[in-house]
Amino acid sequence: MNRLQIVFSVLLLIILSLTLCSVPANDDVEKGTKTPEMNEPGFNSPRVVNQQSNTVPLSPEESLRTFRIPVGYHLELVASEPMISEPTAIAWDGNGRMYVAQMETYMQTIDAKDQYTARSRVMLLEDTDDDGRMDMSSVFIDQLMAPRMILCVGKELLVNETNSFDVFAYSDTNHDGRADIKRAVYNPGKNSYGNIEHQRSGFDWNLDNYIYLTTDPVRFRYVNGRLVADTLFYGNNGQWGLTHDDFGRLYFSRAAAGLAATGFEINPSYGQLEKENKYEDSVFRVIWPIGNNADVNGGPAGLRPDSTLERFTSVCGQSVFRGDRLPVNMRGDYFAAEPVGRIIRRAKIISNHGRVSLKKVYEQDEFIASSDMNFRPVNTYTGPDGCLYIVDMYRGIIQESTWAQPGTYLFDQIKQKNLDKNISRGRIYRLVHDDFKRGPKPNMLHLPSDSLVAFLTHPNGWWRDNAQKELVIRGDKSVVTNLKEMVSGKSNSTGSAVSILGRIHALWTLEGLNALDEELLISVLNDRSPELRKQAVWISEHMLNTGNTELISKLKDLADDESYLVREQLVLTMNKSNHEDLHSVAAQIMSAGKDTLMFSAINKMFEKNIETKKYGSTLVVLKEADRKRVLNGAAIFSSLCASCHGSEGQGLPTQVAPPLVSKFKLVEKKEELIKILLHGLSGPVDGKTYPDIMPPMKANDNEWIASVCSFIRFDLCLRSFPKMSEGFMNWMIVKPEDVEKIRKKNETRNRPWTWEELGKTGVKK
Repeated sequence: MNRLQIVFSVLLLIILSLTLCSVPANDDVEKGTKTPEMNEPGFNSPRVVNQQSNTVPLSPEESLRTFRIPVGYHLELVASEPMISEPTAIAWDGNGRMYVAQMETYMQTIDAKDQYTARSRVMLLEDTDDDGRMDMSSVFIDQLMAPRMILCVGKELLVNETNSFDVFAYSDTNHDGRADIKRAVYNPGKNSYGNIEHQRSGFDWNLDNYIYLTTDPVRFRYVNGRLVADTLFYGNNGQWGLTHDDFGRLYFSRAAAGLAATGFEINPSYGQLEKENKYEDSVFRVIWPIGNNADVNGGPAGLRPDSTLERFTSVCGQSVFRGDRLPVNMRGDYFAAEPVGRIIRRAKIISNHGRVSLKKVYEQDEFIASSDMNFRPVNTYTGPDGCLYIVDMYRGIIQESTWAQPGTYLFDQIKQKNLDKNISRGRIYRLVHDDFKRGPKPNMLHLPSDSLVAFLTHPNGWWRDNAQKELVIRGDKSVVTNLKEMVSGKSNSTGSAVSILGRIHALWTLEGLNALDEELLISVLNDRSPELRKQAVWISEHMLNTGNTELISKLKDLADDESYLVREQLVLTMNKSNHEDLHSVAAQIMSAGKDTLMFSAINKMFEKNIETKKYGSTLVVLKEADRKRVLNGAAIFSSLCASCHGSEGQGLPTQVAPPLVSKFKLVEKKEELIKILLHGLSGPVDGKTYPDIMPPMKANDNEWIASVCSFIRFDLCLRSFPKMSEGFMNWMIVKPEDVEKIRKKNETRNRPWTWEELGKTGVKK
């Protein structure tokens, strides 16, 4: 190859790199034009519903023939039984080895017998011949209680189990594929109880170097080999599954409310913000399966005349695809699994003047659908090879026994179709396209830090994220100069220009290394890229309270920034600081007449935060145990109950469950409220029928039930009587012994209460 050919090849690689790392939040998008969409491929045939309802388990090869996928795409089998069993989550280490969390005790019988026994595992899988299919496996950890969160951190695997807040790090020091060292990285000294579906998930190391999870009101920093908790105002906004996009927006989902993609409008560290127009399509919740969906919680009311599920009922396991080995028009798209509907939803994430919303790609169709009744997708991921991965539990029952009690529609369907017999299987698929080849395996754990810096500009988001994470974990400041050059955009180690995404990752890597100086940050606040300015405002929160007048002055100067992205982040960041003058500037931005709808929602969120602080002071009159009980109940309500009843008990627009205010007064009555929490509630409420039952929570201990009841009673009465007397406040508290009394009195009950039954029992206080 001559010198001219070499120069041409280098230029071609640079152009390709810049194209692959292009940023959707660019100047054009900022001015209001939406991200260009290429024509999406259609399907080979019209959508037809298979009414056969064949529940006999199929081989992986047979099951693959039941999938409906757009032209050009197909699924490849990565792993299946007997190599794996009941997979729920996967994670790759820096060398591309796959860890699989398996809930091997989940619903092995219809009554969930022995579900909470410690005999689940984490498997370690490898593809040693690079044919795309796993050929080597080992039991990395065994005797676990249904592992639910895993995260690779350096050469360790962090694991959280069901019924526990503890997190342990496992490592294999003798390289036999089995962990031989276990150490605690987070050990709060208390257990977690509750329905297995309602506990935490996620462990997402986000762009901002915080590790996020669902349900619990906390996020973590990994510092010196330990997880350091940062308490949030409210519980996190979601249930099973958590992901982030290129710019650190977090995407939760609420299965109970049938809501895909929630919480992305705002980081949970600022509070909870509910924006109703998050979907461009008013029927985003409507789904289009291709198989009979008789096994649905709510019964026939949730089905179409053709027996297909009409709306999301268990949406979960979402991801934003950030890979480089599928068509470019898929990059940045949102994917979510619906295991009851046996479909994978694909949606465009659209930025319009910085306001983000979702729009589904296919009308009256889904990106992936299967007529195999045992196909149970529960998670999706961008893989190190640049493709999309799908975790399929492949089983008959997907709903926990709480929703399949004897006498229910679901129980009868399960028994009629023998769904309870289909257990102990599982598949992991890779979505590929005819025009692309899989990317290479990484080798990050064995590379020096300066080599990792180059991966911060990689076209595959998995590589960028993991290079940043590995550099932060190592704490190697020898790369600081390189990182600062990348942030400036002048050059990187290869001498090429640095993409916007590469500069953003370099900026946050410096933050994670505690090596970001204010001079550099101020220079980024002057950058022409609105996304970079926004990131710099976000990152400045760590420096605002040091008293740097130049930084504070620069933030004030941005109050009239042309970018909504920047103005919104200014409002959030300024309100989080200790400087009253910054609070005033934030108020001026919100009252300037621009972006009224969003800033109005943010202002309400701030007011709620203030009320929460005041609410805490109101509890001072209570005994310490009772005060703690109400606060614990508030956290549980926010993370669990709010998914259906609304953040303030006001109900949701989807009307998935009754509001707890206004006409719903029976919850003020102590005994009736305890009964509802213990055994659930079914049928019409005050004459209105809702799509699903209130599930029983009796699996939780008496303290848990008492905490939720105390918060609901206390909160409802505080709204009606803001100046409650001390005696009245103490009267609102529900004690564990109150719960035990009702539990024993109704210990033989195995079905939910009805509204009429509760009315007949009287109105006991």
